[in-house]
Amino acid sequence: MRAPVNKIIPFSNVDGPGNRTSIFFQGCPFNCLFCHNPETIHLCRGCGLCVESCPAGALTLEGGQVRWDSAKCVQCDTCIKRCPHDASPKIRWMTVEEVLSEVRRAAPYIEGITTSGGECTLQNEFLIPLFTAVHALGKTCLIDSNGSFDFEKDPRVLQVSEGVMLDVKAVEPGWSDTLISHPRDMVLKNLEYLLRVGKLYEVRTVIFPGRDRENEETVRYVAEHIGDGCFYKIIRYRPFGVRERYQKLLGEDETDRYYAERYAALARERGAKRACVV
Repeated sequence: MRAPVNKIIPFSNVDGPGNRTSIFFQGCPFNCLFCHNPETIHLCRGCGLCVESCPAGALTLEGGQVRWDSAKCVQCDTCIKRCPHDASPKIRWMTVEEVLSEVRRAAPYIEGITTSGGECTLQNEFLIPLFTAVHALGKTCLIDSNGSFDFEKDPRVLQVSEGVMLDVKAVEPGWSDTLISHPRDMVLKNLEYLLRVGKLYEVRTVIFPGRDRENEETVRYVAEHIGDGCFYKIIRYRPFGVRERYQKLLGEDETDRYYAERYAALARERGAKRACVV
């Protein structure tokens, strides 16, 4: 069994409790306007447009597939900027053992792993043996998810993980359709289910400048549902990394911290006692 891995960060202190190894899988069913790593949304189509633009000669087109030579790559990301399909040629199709070997190298210095993406639950069948093996190392496993996967229908991955860090991006249907190009119904279902079964570690909501009504509606909904059941991170919108065509819609300035703190205060007022701004 192999899964497409975009990158592995050996040490991260922003992806759950303690120091963690973060594993980013390729592929996502959402197309969020504010995505900071849109190159993880789709798999490479093998069009070859990136090959001719690579200054290091690290890419070749063979049999309709782009081949990446990591030894030649200088990590300039020219290929990602050139790609019109929100994809990356720099992924590795890895086995569980290959991922585990990188986790083992960091194991003495980490509390556990966090799987992200893209959307890591697209690789649900891969996560189950990976998490089982990581637990055998005495480490914890967290899932960073956009909530598109039906955890209640297939709870197996929850049984071998400590919990989920869930994005609730929008609750108003029209704003959700615009923001993430995907219905929000499954996300809200997962919010309630994960809380009910004790597997909701954290909820995150991005706050956008000038979107007072949409921001308030989402924060109120989340806060009133989670109460003191988990952490709630209010995240300031930052345009860095956002595709230029969407920066014009969402704004080219990051959300002011004072503005975001208003929503953290609102969340605490509505019951989410562990709400904070990041």
